[in-house]
Amino acid sequence: MQRMGMVIGIKPEKIADYKRLHSDVWPAVLAQIKGANIRNYSIFLREPENLLFGYWEYHGNDFAADMANIANDPKTIEWWSLTDPCQAPLESRGDGEQWAMMENVFYTE
Repeated sequence: MQRMGMVIGIKPEKIADYKRLHSDVWPAVLAQIKGANIRNYSIFLREPENLLFGYWEYHGNDFAADMANIANDPKTIEWWSLTDPCQAPLESRGDGEQWAMMENVFYTE
């Protein structure tokens, strides 16, 4: 299992929309997440900096393939057409990233 964290900005005027969308995530999107071996997925909001922090645990063996399956899913693409306009990607993110992946520097049980 791999713990993964990521960060992205959120447009202040879109926070209410983003919260509303995530209060009732579509079952097909949740199924894609589960099918991609992602567990314990959480998104946190930090205001007034307007940052979203995402955390999940990846239980698969081929992260790139699992992410490609999500990215090619029509319902997920439709979902992202609603959520992406709320977000403000960081300029420092890596190539091909919407959310900027973070380095895990500490963990304890």
